[in-house]
Amino acid sequence: MNLIATPQGLARLDGDGAVLLDLPFADVAELLAAGEGFAPAHAARERGRIEPEELLAPLGGTGAIWGVGLNYLSKARLTGRAVPSEPILFLRSPSAVSAPGAEVTLPQDRSSQVDYEGEVAFVIGRPMHRTPPGEVWRHIAGITAANDMTARDVMVATATPTLAKSFPGFGALGASVLELSAVDDPEKITVRTSVNGTVRQDSSTAELIFAVPELISRISHFAALRPGDVVLTGTPAGTGQDRGVFLRPGDEVEVSVAGVLPLRTRYR
Repeated sequence: MNLIATPQGLARLDGDGAVLLDLPFADVAELLAAGEGFAPAHAARERGRIEPEELLAPLGGTGAIWGVGLNYLSKARLTGRAVPSEPILFLRSPSAVSAPGAEVTLPQDRSSQVDYEGEVAFVIGRPMHRTPPGEVWRHIAGITAANDMTARDVMVATATPTLAKSFPGFGALGASVLELSAVDDPEKITVRTSVNGTVRQDSSTAELIFAVPELISRISHFAALRPGDVVLTGTPAGTGQDRGVFLRPGDEVEVSVAGVLPLRTRYR
């Protein structure tokens, strides 16, 4: 099951189009918050095929977005930073979530160093609290792509990741949410980011410093995770920060995660 959110409701991808489902949920976060995972989507009556021209944020109703800094070996090697012994965690405001294809306004009065970060995002499907790593996969509902945008200069000035990452539109998620059972190898999910058509990041979660079960388990030992919450897993080398080139008006970033519709973001 690979779900998208449209103005007509939730739909499952089917070939080059989609099938609209008879569900009362505005997005996938609401669906998962009902506590039955993807089961209602599997059982839903089909309302007919659609050719979606507009996609909404499939996780716009999420209650929490967790992120982690420096979680790819390639990033640590490039920057020369020591591999962390504990995950560097932060929360992003859910109000920063933007839809696939959105045009995001660069906050030029606050930052001249807005950066992209292509990431694999995991979506919680069952409540988690103090969950051991060996049980984490049973609590994950699906995956999606994320563009974890960051105002690098705001990060330095405030030492507060939440402020640097919570500008409107900075939390792009989507374009679809793929059920975890459809993922070939959840330990090795590819992520690729292109800027204006040029590939800048190309890696997989096999390169993570803190693997997904360990990362999410650690978060659950400090905070209760709820269905529909999102956990980002970090970004590989190749960001604008790595090249000393930041986003400008007219740029377009595309994040591709295996099995998920590409997530595109434009800037003005």
